[in-house]
Amino acid sequence: MTVHFIGAGPGAADLITLRGRDLLAACPVCLYAGSIVSPELLRHCAPGTRIVDTAPLSLDEIEAEYAAAHEAGQDVARLHSGDLSVWSAVAEQIRRLERLGIPYTMTPGVPAFAAAASALGRELTIPEVAQSLVLTRVSGRASKMPPGETLAAFGRTGATLAIHLAIHAIDRVVAELTPLYGPDCPVAIVFRASWPDERVLRATLSTVEEKLAADPMERTAIIFVGQSLAAADFTESSLYDAYYQRRFRGREGL
Repeated sequence: MTVHFIGAGPGAADLITLRGRDLLAACPVCLYAGSIVSPELLRHCAPGTRIVDTAPLSLDEIEAEYAAAHEAGQDVARLHSGDLSVWSAVAEQIRRLERLGIPYTMTPGVPAFAAAASALGRELTIPEVAQSLVLTRVSGRASKMPPGETLAAFGRTGATLAIHLAIHAIDRVVAELTPLYGPDCPVAIVFRASWPDERVLRATLSTVEEKLAADPMERTAIIFVGQSLAAADFTESSLYDAYYQRRFRGREGL
């Protein structure tokens, strides 16, 4: 048998990949993080699938589910929200699977920050304004941040920041980033991107705390900070310039 880790995407049931959907339909066992994965995704499972909500389970109990499926020769679809490459807690599960000699695969998903950017209707990399995006978070109960990975350190680059798991610490975000980006720097908060109850709040570093207090959001929200969020009068990329010669354009005569 094989454990198939699947990025479930940001929430909407139709934002899972075709590969992920097909694995859900093929596996007789499905483990999913019920606290953050939309139950609508379970409609892709075949009738009779053993479905286990892992939200109340410990890692030891999840490992036991894998071991039982391995003993029975049943493939497992393991659904995690967003994409598997960041903040998915997949690494610790993989380590245990390798100890047990259980094979696994990884199927990427649509990351939450990408769905949130779509909700904003924005490209996050703007020519000559911001060409880097930093995905980061703040220390929490689940895990601490390494000493060098601070908001201030990332903020000194001037890059666009996508700050996850930090809505409860908006005061700290404002305090650490205002000296670096300035009080008028644009801020956007996207709550439950792609879900039916998706909400968007636009502000600046000087106004975001007041606006958030008037329209509270919690848990599954991403905070974006950076000049790219409001850039309008920017230089166009040369990519589609009529006189930009590149490999596929064949404009030698211009």
